[in-house]
Amino acid sequence: MVKASPLTAAQKAAIPASFDSATAFPQCARVITDIRDQSNCGCCWAFAASSAASDRLCIATNDTIMVPLSAQELCFCASADGCSGGDLNTPWSYINSNGLSTGAGQGNGTFDNGGFCDRFSMPHCHHHGPQGSDPYPDEGAPGCPSQTSAQCPSSCDSDAQVPHNVFANDKYTFNGQVTNFPDVASIQNSIMNDGPLEVAFTVYSDFENYASGIYHHVTGDMLGGHAVKLVGWGTENGVDYWKVQNSWNPYWGEQGHFRIVRGTDECGIEDDATGSGLGSTWAHK
Repeated sequence: MVKASPLTAAQKAAIPASFDSATAFPQCARVITDIRDQSNCGCCWAFAASSAASDRLCIATNDTIMVPLSAQELCFCASADGCSGGDLNTPWSYINSNGLSTGAGQGNGTFDNGGFCDRFSMPHCHHHGPQGSDPYPDEGAPGCPSQTSAQCPSSCDSDAQVPHNVFANDKYTFNGQVTNFPDVASIQNSIMNDGPLEVAFTVYSDFENYASGIYHHVTGDMLGGHAVKLVGWGTENGVDYWKVQNSWNPYWGEQGHFRIVRGTDECGIEDDATGSGLGSTWAHK
């Protein structure tokens, strides 16, 4: 992994006060806004990366390739035990070196009836916070048991359709370097030019009660790390925030998203932003 170079004064001056990837890249809004569900499995690192990579593939090809890239393959092929967690470099290095097949979610999502290669094999779950209109069972409840890692897929699902039905041929990758964007301005510049990034932050118990608004850690124990997809930023009532897409299904939070304080490295969310390097080209492998 390489670190992005600091921005020039002119580049920093060009960053707008607010930005939303789905609005800025309307031709790819369908894939950018596709909310996934990692089930009761700790493969957030693969979900955030496969989702951001799907966006970047679409944006780089001006929506000539708009497909959901597979969290199933990334979680269970890039790691020996994907449900036990992972880092942010591993999934992007895997995509860069091996390419990634297509694969939708478990059903009821934007691309779930598209005949893609390998659908995510674990059930929908309710993940923390108010139940609201979420129809899925809580983590650990009947219907959402703790998951162990599946085998790395080597073939596409039986219902996969041409041209996504041959695993070895259904691969998409980027030509460039896996890159870390080390500060607010470089993160913003990358999103503006190439699309959403993968980030990680420390989860405290008060985040589990999130329903809406701009999150700021106040109380509670540290529970661990969580990887998510950064899609934009803005300001509300004088508070700068990041807009972040989670992988806890579309009923969670603000339609599958949350906002968190921007510019103060809240919970470490600005520490490890990762994705393809600026101007990387994406294509079928």
